Amino acid sequence: MIEYEEDQRQDNRRRDDEPTHSEKIFSDRKIFFLDLKENDRGSFVKITEDVRGRRDTIMVPCEVLEDFINALQNIADADQQD
Repeated sequence: MIEYEEDQRQDNRRRDDEPTHSEKIFSDRKIFFLDLKENDRGSFVKITEDVRGRRDTIMVPCEVLEDFINALQNIADADQQD
């Protein structure tokens, strides 16, 4: 019975790890993965940059996602003015 419970926990973790929505952006030699996920603390966006197999990741809680998007838009607007 212990094996079944352990297998069930692993199955639950796999399902919990599945994103509810994903996007992928290609740029030169980089790939950006944007995954909407949830855990016991809430929803978040996992942003991963993959450069030839080397990955860096940040997590952005959805509660600050609008601020994050606004900051990116401000940067894009400043770049357009240059």
